[in-house]
Amino acid sequence: MVVSGGRSGRRPTLEEVAARAGVGRGTVSRVINGSPRVSDATRAAVEAAVAELGYVPNTAARALAANRTDAIAVVVPEPETRFFAEPYFSDILRGVGAELSDTEMQLLLIFAGSDRERQRLAQYLAAHRVDGVLLVSVHADDPLPDLLAQLEIPAVISGPRSAAETLTSVDSDNYGGGRSAVEHLLAHGRRTIAHITGRLDVYGAQQRVAGYRDALSEAGRPVDEQLIEAGDFTEEGGRRAMTRLLERSPDLDAVFAGSDVTAAGARQVLREAGRRIPDDVALVGYDDSVIARHMDPPLTSVRQPIEGMGRAMLGLLLEEIADRRPTASRRLERRHVVLPTELVGRESS
Repeated sequence: MVVSGGRSGRRPTLEEVAARAGVGRGTVSRVINGSPRVSDATRAAVEAAVAELGYVPNTAARALAANRTDAIAVVVPEPETRFFAEPYFSDILRGVGAELSDTEMQLLLIFAGSDRERQRLAQYLAAHRVDGVLLVSVHADDPLPDLLAQLEIPAVISGPRSAAETLTSVDSDNYGGGRSAVEHLLAHGRRTIAHITGRLDVYGAQQRVAGYRDALSEAGRPVDEQLIEAGDFTEEGGRRAMTRLLERSPDLDAVFAGSDVTAAGARQVLREAGRRIPDDVALVGYDDSVIARHMDPPLTSVRQPIEGMGRAMLGLLLEEIADRRPTASRRLERRHVVLPTELVGRESS
C-alpha cells in the first residue's frame, strides 16, 4: 500500500508512519520520544517516513498519557487595571515567555483579584488543567499558595510571603535595595528623607522599609516615623502619601518611593506644591522601569532584574514539574532565590 503524505489535508497517523518505515507502531513511538532503545538504521527509516508524510506528533495525546497538560499558568491575584498599569508585570511575563520559548508548553494568564475569580481559579486548578503555576504579586494573607500546596501542584512565587515561606520563590534583594536608596540620598547631603512604602502586606515592601530604617540608623540618623507613609505601589497611592507627608513634614528634602509608579504620583504633588526636583526635594524610585527613564527629570531608581526573575521562576517551575516525587518528600528542598539589585543614578537625585 502506498501512503500519501497529507495532500488531502488529512493528518497522517502513527500507523501510516510505521507502514512507510516498515516497522511497528511502538517503534515509531520510541523514536519520536527519543528512546535510545532503537538502532541507528531504524531511527533513520522512521525519521525519513516522518519527513515524507509530514507527520506531526499529537502532543495532547502524549501529554494525557504522561498525566501532563503541557500548560502552565501565570496567576496574578490583582485587578486587571493594576496589571496593565505597572511595568513590573509585563517584565515578569517577558522573562517567563523568553524562558518558555525553548519548550512546547503553553502559557495561560489568569487574574484572581476578586473572591469570585479566586473561587473559579480554585475549581480550575482542582481539575489539574495545568502542570504548574507561577504566582505573581502575593500578599501575606493570600490563600492561593496554600491551595496550590494542598492540590500538590508545582508552584513558584515571585517573592516569599514571609521569612518562613514554604513554597519555592524568586525575589530581588529588597532589603539591599532599600538601603542603597537611602545611602545614595545621604551621600548627596539629604537630611530629612521620607519613605513612601509599597503595600505592607507584601514581604518585599516590608524588607525595603527595613533597609530604609537600617541605613538611617547606621548613619547615626534617627528614624522619624512621621516620615514613613504607607503606599500601595500605585500612582494614586503615591499622590495621597506625598500629600500627607508634606502636611506633616514640609521641610523634607528627599523621598524614597516604593516603586517608579508611586514616584510618578509623588512628583506630581511635589510640583503642585512648588517643590523643585532635585533642587528642593530629591526623588528615588524602585524597579528602574521605562517610567523612570522617561520622567522629567529622569528618575533615580533601584533596578531589580524583573525579567531575570521571570526567567528564574520558570526554570525552577520546570524543574519541579519534572520532579515526580511525592510533594512531602520535596518540601524540605524548597528553594528561595534572591537576585541582586542596583541603584541607577539619574537627575532626580
